[in-house]
Amino acid sequence: MPELAQQRCFNHGFREAVARCPGCRRYFCRECVTEHAGRVMCAVCLRQAERPSSLARRGLAGLGWVVQGLLGVMLAWFFFYLVGDALLSLPSAWHEGSVWRVRWFEGP
Repeated sequence: MPELAQQRCFNHGFREAVARCPGCRRYFCRECVTEHAGRVMCAVCLRQAERPSSLARRGLAGLGWVVQGLLGVMLAWFFFYLVGDALLSLPSAWHEGSVWRVRWFEGP
């Protein structure tokens, strides 16, 4: 294993490395590393460590699809209920077609 003093920063090739990230195993200069929870990490590994797990995100995303589906079904049911109620409130002459009869079409 090469010594730390001989290594160069992964991002800044002209700078001397001062630490090695335990996540990606790359060497970095003082400007590129961050101490987090007692560990020295690079910015990329720090972002990955702070990101919520994909399993938790998938569970919430699945719940979102279920809620959207249920709301869509309820909205469609309510729409057809209102249309049916409106059709029932029309007079029976409307349904029989006598309102639509035109006298000139029937002929002599």
